[in-house]
Amino acid sequence: MMRKGEYYKGKLVEELKKLSTQDFMQLLSARQRRSLKREFTDQKKKLLKSLKIARETNQKKPVKTHCRDMIILPEMVGQQLLIYNGKEFLPLVISYEMIGRYLGEYSFTRKRVQHSAPGIGATKSSGSLSVK
Repeated sequence: MMRKGEYYKGKLVEELKKLSTQDFMQLLSARQRRSLKREFTDQKKKLLKSLKIARETNQKKPVKTHCRDMIILPEMVGQQLLIYNGKEFLPLVISYEMIGRYLGEYSFTRKRVQHSAPGIGATKSSGSLSVK
């Protein structure tokens, strides 16, 4: 019986976890493949190591990271992360739909603009009002 949502490019997530990095790279698009081909930086290696430790010890506390350019790998599915957006750490639970994307795509660095009333001098009539 096939379940619709647990597949990534025709393979189950469990099958993806068993693949080597070279085989998994063939399923990704060119930009992600190029990023993985250039090896992991020290920061990315540290993140993968801390995720592995958290998985093995069944740690409930999410792993904090500044590494927004890390590609989500199949072994990261189900993990909890706190991703830095430049001001604060935003929570993220990784699901199978996120495989092959960057962590930074799920932690926005800018907020939506929320305008309120116009300021003094914004219109011709408000320019003659007193500031007090």
